[in-house]
Amino acid sequence: MNSFDWLSHMGIPEIDNFDIVEVKFKGGRKEYYRNVDFLLLNTGDPVVIGVPSGHHIGHVSLQGELVRLQMQKRKVRDDDNILKIYRIANQKDMERWGDAQNREIPGLYRCRQIIDELSLKMKMSDIEFQADNSKATFYYSAEDRVDFRDLIKLLAGEFKVRVEMKQISLRQEAGRLGGIGVCGRELCCSTWLVDFKNVSTSAARYQNLSLNPGKLSGQCGRLKCCLNYELDTYMDAIKDIPSVDHALMTESGMAKLQKTDIFRKLMWFSYNNDNDWHTISCERVKEIQELNEKGIKVFNLQVDKVTDIEDLAAKSTLELELLDQKFAKKNPKKKNPRIPRNTEVSPRIEQANAKNATASSEITNQPIPADQQQKRRTKNKPKNRNQKLQGEQDQSKTQTDQPSPQGNQTPTKNNPGKPARQNVADQKTKPTTENKSGEQKPQEKRKFPPRRNQGPNPNDNSNK
Repeated sequence: MNSFDWLSHMGIPEIDNFDIVEVKFKGGRKEYYRNVDFLLLNTGDPVVIGVPSGHHIGHVSLQGELVRLQMQKRKVRDDDNILKIYRIANQKDMERWGDAQNREIPGLYRCRQIIDELSLKMKMSDIEFQADNSKATFYYSAEDRVDFRDLIKLLAGEFKVRVEMKQISLRQEAGRLGGIGVCGRELCCSTWLVDFKNVSTSAARYQNLSLNPGKLSGQCGRLKCCLNYELDTYMDAIKDIPSVDHALMTESGMAKLQKTDIFRKLMWFSYNNDNDWHTISCERVKEIQELNEKGIKVFNLQVDKVTDIEDLAAKSTLELELLDQKFAKKNPKKKNPRIPRNTEVSPRIEQANAKNATASSEITNQPIPADQQQKRRTKNKPKNRNQKLQGEQDQSKTQTDQPSPQGNQTPTKNNPGKPARQNVADQKTKPTTENKSGEQKPQEKRKFPPRRNQGPNPNDNSNK
C-alpha cells in the first residue's frame, strides 16, 4: 500500500502545508491523524498515535496536499473526530510493540481451536494486537451471520485483553494475507486497490475470454478484479463488431463464426466446423449479411461472383509479369552472340578458324610422353582380376581391328575437315615384347594362381 508523493518536488510553501498525516498499520489499513505539534516527519517514520483506549504505533505513509486529495476521495471529513499524533516512537515503544506482535501467531492458532470446539461456521484470518497490549482485533470471514458471544468471553479470558471482532470479505482477507498473482506481481488488493467493485461474468464475455473458473478466479476464490480494468475499452471497440446470430450463406456452404479479434476487427469463419478457418473483415461480414437478408448467396466469403475470381486471377498474373520484368532489369543475363547461317563471315574470322584447325591437328600428331603414359596406366588400372582379364580381351580386339597406331588418318563424321585423333588408349595398353631381332610379339597372358581357401581350380589341367 505504498504511495508516491508526486507533489513533493513542487516547492509548496510550508505555511500552507496540510497538517493531517496518513498513517499505515498492519494489513494495509490506513487512517488519518493530525500533526498538532508540527513534528518534522518523513515517510516511513514510526509514530505513536492516540486511540480511544490507549495508544498504538503506525508508520507515516503520506503527508502534504496529497492527503487532502485522498480524504476527499474516501469522503473523510476534516473535523474534531480526527485523533492526534503524540510523538515519534522511541526504542522502548518499539520493543513493547514487538512483544505484542509476538503474541499474534500463537493467539491465531488458539482462536481457531476454540472455534472448532464451539462448531462455529466462521474462518479466523488474522489478529492484530495493540501496541500497549490492552486490545486485540480479530478479523474473520463468514457467509452467514454468526453468534460469537460465547467466543468473545472465552477469548477475553484466554488473552486477558479487550476483544474486538471485525468481519471482512474474502477480497479483504486476500489483501491482508498478500501474495503473488498470475501476472507475476504482488496482488492489487494488497498494494493499491482500496475500493472493491462487483465483478460479473459478463466482463469476461465482452472480452472474449473462456469461462473457465480456474483461470478467471483469484486467490480469494472470486472473479479477478483486473477483469474490470479494460472493460470500458472493450465496450467502445465492440460497437463496430457485427453480431452474428446465424451462419453466413454461401455457395460453398454455411459458414459459422469461430473467433473474433475486436481490436483488429477481423472475424474467422469455417465451413461445417472444419479446421480450415477463413479470415474476413467486419465490413465484409456486414455486406454478406445484407445480401443474405435479400436471399442472395455469395460465391465465397472473400468474393461475390465468378467474374470477381477471374479479375483476381488477371491481377495476379499481371503482378507476376511486372515482377519478372523488374527482375530481368536488375539481373540481365549475358548471352553469347550467335552468327546466322546465311550471313557472310569476315576474312579475319576465317583466318582465326584456320589457325585453330592447324593447332589441333599438330596436337593430335604429337606422340604422348612416356611419363604421361605411365600415369594413365596407373589411373586406368583395373581393381580386380576379372576387370583386368576383360580389359586384355578388349585390347586384343582393338589390336586386330587397328593394325598400326601410326596408320592413315581419316576424317571423322562430326568434323570432316580435321583428321581423326589417334586411339591413345590402344597405344598405351597394347602388351608387346621385343625379340633380339627387334620384332614385336604380343605378350602372353599371365596365369594367376588360385585364390586361398577356395580349393582347386577346375580349369587348371596341370594336375591331370
